[in-house]
Amino acid sequence: MEEHPLISVVVLNWNGYPFVEQCLTSLMAQTYTPLEIIIVDNASTDGSVELVKKKFPSVSVIMNERNLGFAGGNNVGIRASRGRYVMVLNNDTRVEETCIETLKETIEKNERYGACASKIVLEFERNLIDSAGIVVGLDGLSIGRGRLEAADRYDKEAEVFFASGCACLFRRELLEDIGLYDEDFFAYAEDTDMGWRARLAGWKCIYSPRALVYHLHSASSGTYSPLKAFLVERNRIWVAIKNFPLPLLLYGQGFTLWRYLYQAYGAFTGRGAAGRFTADFTKGELAKILMKVYLSLWKSLRSLLMKRKEIQRRRRISNREVYRVLRQFGISAREIALRE
Repeated sequence: MEEHPLISVVVLNWNGYPFVEQCLTSLMAQTYTPLEIIIVDNASTDGSVELVKKKFPSVSVIMNERNLGFAGGNNVGIRASRGRYVMVLNNDTRVEETCIETLKETIEKNERYGACASKIVLEFERNLIDSAGIVVGLDGLSIGRGRLEAADRYDKEAEVFFASGCACLFRRELLEDIGLYDEDFFAYAEDTDMGWRARLAGWKCIYSPRALVYHLHSASSGTYSPLKAFLVERNRIWVAIKNFPLPLLLYGQGFTLWRYLYQAYGAFTGRGAAGRFTADFTKGELAKILMKVYLSLWKSLRSLLMKRKEIQRRRRISNREVYRVLRQFGISAREIALRE
């Protein structure tokens, strides 16, 4: 094997003027070479593209004519990349200088590791985890593993369900096998969907605690807008319909009911995502969003079923193995609803 294969890093940018410079500066300082760094811009209007071109002339810049969302924007960069490995990285991050070298060393420990998850901590509260991989619920919802827990609790290398799209290294072979992000998602849960497609195809994901990434949003951020609330709930249904065995799809309805009950409790007590949403919007608006989600499901159902058919046709693991994955990497309805 070639000792130092090219690694591509795709950084998606949308109005990232305040932080994209430090992201790229940290990439320029990486101990691993050679790197191909690609900025994909989703129609920014804040001058961040001009900043990148002026200060980082070696970085490739791809400018989209419109905002393609997280999935579409990253896919543009992945398709343009040439590396044996591809890293996707948020523009509001800063990576330790050994991060990419460590990710490569870790993913190469097993040929079935199709992805490697970074240890992502909060930039302004570095003792807290943002994501150490992701964990999944029985109805398609997911959350960052260890979110807002003490960072030193996640110092052990371990297999995880999948990696957060904030900072993840992929094998090119994985992407060629299962495809890229589902662009219909636009934003949120596309990494969960990719994780399920990878798992169903027999791939695994490893978490590397030494591959350290600082994420710039604070622990108090994450307030839900109506659009975000809609996309998160709609997309988790899409994840389930596309990927879950039929018995799990049916069983997951009970999980969803319990989660809704806990979220209703959170809305009234100010806890969890529902509590953050109702801090700025009414409980009635939250109910309207849920109605909109289920009405939109009918419009997308035919497309979802076609995608499901193809995913299930290519599946390489049994239903029993799917349930084992959920037991190993799952999260309860209460915890996913009330996690801050």
